[in-house]
Amino acid sequence: MSWVITAIVVAGTAQAAIQVQAGKTQKVELEKQAEDEKFAAEGRELERRQQLNKILAANTVSLAGGNVGMEGTPSSISLESAKQIGLSEGVTKLSDKLKQAQLKRQGKNALSGAKLAGASTLLSTASKAAQMSTPQGE
Repeated sequence: MSWVITAIVVAGTAQAAIQVQAGKTQKVELEKQAEDEKFAAEGRELERRQQLNKILAANTVSLAGGNVGMEGTPSSISLESAKQIGLSEGVTKLSDKLKQAQLKRQGKNALSGAKLAGASTLLSTASKAAQMSTPQGE
């Protein structure tokens, strides 16, 4: 009978260890995904800045070529356009950072959940072992 109890305890301990390891693996994968997202966001930001520079350069050439001075309404429009693009960039950057933070939180939560599941498995295993070791007639 004691070998059955030992087998139950070993199996339960192994299952708990597997659950915790799965949580660690998931956490690492989500952290890697967050890092990949960070690099992708930096690439998108660089691309947006290049487009902004092209637009601003085209506006400047257009204004200068049309014998229009850089003051007054055309200049105000260019400035307002640059402000709007900057605001849009800020929102996009914030969104990217929030997505990265969410992935990191998901990783931490996965590990915590796996640890809780492992602890639950150990408690369940201990309960089964205790039931097996207690004589049925008592």
